Amino acid sequence: MQQTRARDRHQRILDAALRVFARRGYREASVEEIAQASRTSKGGIYFHFPNKEALFLALLDLTTRRLMEKVEQAMAAHDDPIARADAALLTVLRTFRKHRPLARLLLVEALGAGREFHRRMAEIRGEFAAVIKRHLDEAVQAGVIGPIDTEVASRAWFGALNEVITTWVLSGRPERLEDAYAALRPLLMRSVGLSGIPEARGKR
Repeated sequence: MQQTRARDRHQRILDAALRVFARRGYREASVEEIAQASRTSKGGIYFHFPNKEALFLALLDLTTRRLMEKVEQAMAAHDDPIARADAALLTVLRTFRKHRPLARLLLVEALGAGREFHRRMAEIRGEFAAVIKRHLDEAVQAGVIGPIDTEVASRAWFGALNEVITTWVLSGRPERLEDAYAALRPLLMRSVGLSGIPEARGKR
């Protein structure tokens, strides 16, 4: 029973931290505000997280893991390596569109979160780029695309996606983030030597 209550409080703190960090930004958010929002005490937060940075990093890891699970699930529905990369692209756009506070928190508000945050973000970028690279490698091996530097291509794909999402967070354009897919997809496909590939069913 105590373990269940501890897990519930741990999750409640993370949920409240996301709301507070997204509204106030990393620098301005306080542990006291998060405690109030999570209906617990500062001591209760410090029981689970030694400081604000640790709480923020735990939130970052949680949301990254959830997003990666969604991406892997979407890719598993396809056999073609390009279709899998395509599914990953649209899944990320749709997920951030549904969770705009999360996108703002990770891409804009957290810029002052410190060295450890930036180190972890670099790792996360590498993890997502590695997923893209794996499927581009498969496409090369299958002869779907010609020989290319998939390391560079995967970083370029991730960078383009990151820029589109950040611009959407700051400007609100396009209104629906996944509407950027129509323009982004052909650019990415042409970057690996493909053009004129029809969209998979259910993309729009």
